[in-house]
Amino acid sequence: MSDELTAYKVLTAGEMATLERNGRFDGAPVDLADGYLHLSTADQLTETVDKHFAGQTDLHVAAVDLAAQGDRLRWEPSRGGALFPHLYGPLLLETVVAYGSLERAEDGRVKLPVTG
Repeated sequence: MSDELTAYKVLTAGEMATLERNGRFDGAPVDLADGYLHLSTADQLTETVDKHFAGQTDLHVAAVDLAAQGDRLRWEPSRGGALFPHLYGPLLLETVVAYGSLERAEDGRVKLPVTG
């Protein structure tokens, strides 16, 4: 998975179950309010989890194939002016290349899900 071609969506256990069951995820409350699904690059992921999911357990990370999103994907400024990938439309399971429970490395960074 190339970093430029993959972004990550943090999901609660219930949201992950919805994605698996329905083959799509339409968004968390914040996504629905903002009109797009918030994604993070590999470099942005740990800060996203620390800022928006602090204290939550049973989280999951889905690796999203950005090339499969077409014009539904936009890079837009967010935290501190950094560009974040935003998905305008549902996250489709067929475009998720890997997913798993959120785990952290010894240095505290969120581990990226791997296939296989």
